[in-house]
Amino acid sequence: MDNNNSAKENIAKITEQDRRVYALLARVPRGKVTTYGELAKAAGIKNGQRAIGRIMSKNPYPAIIPCHRVVRSTGQIGGYAYGTDVKNNMLAKEGITITDEKITNMDDITYRFN
Repeated sequence: MDNNNSAKENIAKITEQDRRVYALLARVPRGKVTTYGELAKAAGIKNGQRAIGRIMSKNPYPAIIPCHRVVRSTGQIGGYAYGTDVKNNMLAKEGITITDEKITNMDDITYRFN
């Protein structure tokens, strides 16, 4: 299956909850991150960290919806559909410092939905 067909299939599977999560995530600015838990809480998904992970994994617009900015609350970057090296590089290009596979200034760069 080519990438174009995969994207079309992902678009067809987007739910209203997914749209709500993607709209929230689109608010996270360059150079900031949010956590799976913060995003779940903002979207009204109780204990929804895993649900957020599933929603991120089917993001049909990774160039528009910045799913690389969703990380673990521990500062570890977590998974990424295109591989953790790509996610690391994208975050680094946004000025986010990662040392020993962990974001170093997590408290300073975490975006909170208020």
